[in-house]
Amino acid sequence: MKLPVEMTYVDLPSPGGPENMRLARGPLPVLSPGEILVKVEAAGVNRPDIMQRKGFYPPPPGASPLMGLEVSGEVVAIGEEAEGFTIGDLVCGLANGGGYAEFCAIPATQALRWPHGYDAARAAALPETFFTVWANVFQMADLVEGETFLVHGGTSGIGTTAIQLANAFGARVFATAGTAGKCKACIDLGAARAINYKEEDFKAVVLEETGGKGVDVILDMIGGSYFSRNVTSLAKDGRLAIIAMQGGTRAEDFDVLPIMTKRLKLMGSTLRPRTAPEKEAIRDDLEDNVWPLLDAGEIAPVMHAVVPFAEVAEAHRLLEAGDHIGKIVLTM
Repeated sequence: MKLPVEMTYVDLPSPGGPENMRLARGPLPVLSPGEILVKVEAAGVNRPDIMQRKGFYPPPPGASPLMGLEVSGEVVAIGEEAEGFTIGDLVCGLANGGGYAEFCAIPATQALRWPHGYDAARAAALPETFFTVWANVFQMADLVEGETFLVHGGTSGIGTTAIQLANAFGARVFATAGTAGKCKACIDLGAARAINYKEEDFKAVVLEETGGKGVDVILDMIGGSYFSRNVTSLAKDGRLAIIAMQGGTRAEDFDVLPIMTKRLKLMGSTLRPRTAPEKEAIRDDLEDNVWPLLDAGEIAPVMHAVVPFAEVAEAHRLLEAGDHIGKIVLTM
């Protein structure tokens, strides 16, 4: 296709609320070696986007200053040294930025084909959450068949993905959520027990359900306010993976002794600053281990809302409200 000179994108003149975002016109991205240009049909909306909009999550050096970390669409140009795709391929991929636009440059090593039968919206719901869950739960925390797993925020995009993947690979899953309806959604996705954190102490429930042993792996996006209870909830040789800090960065009245006596492993990560080889390794694992499950319909992204691109502010409001179950996606 003949590429236009300009594209529409979401501009952020200054950090602040959703109303600060506006549509603007500007030049298409210039491809760097190893990148492909995607004509964006859909883009996922994620909490890092909100943090960037507020001025708390600046893009890493060399990344696009525009918001948007996952896209799906058609490959329309291929940069030097980019391999694995041809013009016209339908791909979804992890962007280093720039997803809130009609065209987005992404490394070819961070792109995957659409699973069988998928449309653009469902494909765009995959990269950010699946890369994050695989890297933290399976690569870093090394969850294996027969172990027990707790995920906080079970109905978030991350949570719904983590429940399904952990269940698919043979773990017994626990999840926290804030309403009866959200707890039911966790059970429907494969959790053995959903814990309403507004009515129950997740630590007490986990210890009761595991006969006092605790769980092998916890995926946590709350941070400081959950830290002590997470440590208590872990079994011997347990692993805690922290990926966000919605409950603050500091833990008070924390006893370090259980870390020593139970030989615990505490780890944390963010996805965007990872190196290109690290992201490629995650992509390759997903292609080998997870994409066949998506092709077969054994797992699938949970979709909360599909919002027109021009209504990006409303998409951010939906995510910030916290009432969603699953992913919120923008469509062009």
